[in-house]
Amino acid sequence: MSQLKLRNLAHSRTGDKGDTSNISVIAFKADDYPRLCEWLTVERVAEHFAELLDPHGPTIRRYELPGVNALNFVLPGVLRGGVTRSLALDAHGKALGAALLDLDVPGR
Repeated sequence: MSQLKLRNLAHSRTGDKGDTSNISVIAFKADDYPRLCEWLTVERVAEHFAELLDPHGPTIRRYELPGVNALNFVLPGVLRGGVTRSLALDAHGKALGAALLDLDVPGR
């Protein structure tokens, strides 16, 4: 089976609140939304960001937004203290969306 990048099927928006980041993945085409729901699980996102997440911290939450063909992932603790307390170069977590879109997705 061929592989393609998630960025070929969707775009992303990110936001932050304290040390929590949320990443929305929005399908370009409505026909691809069910495929994203099936393939882009909490487990896959956790595996992709394993180096950034606290294995003993809160788990990632996924929200389905079928009206806008989007999934929203909430990643508690990933920003290491938040914008005003983190020494990370990407304190807002804006690069996390681009990193998620780099996931390989099974082709058709």
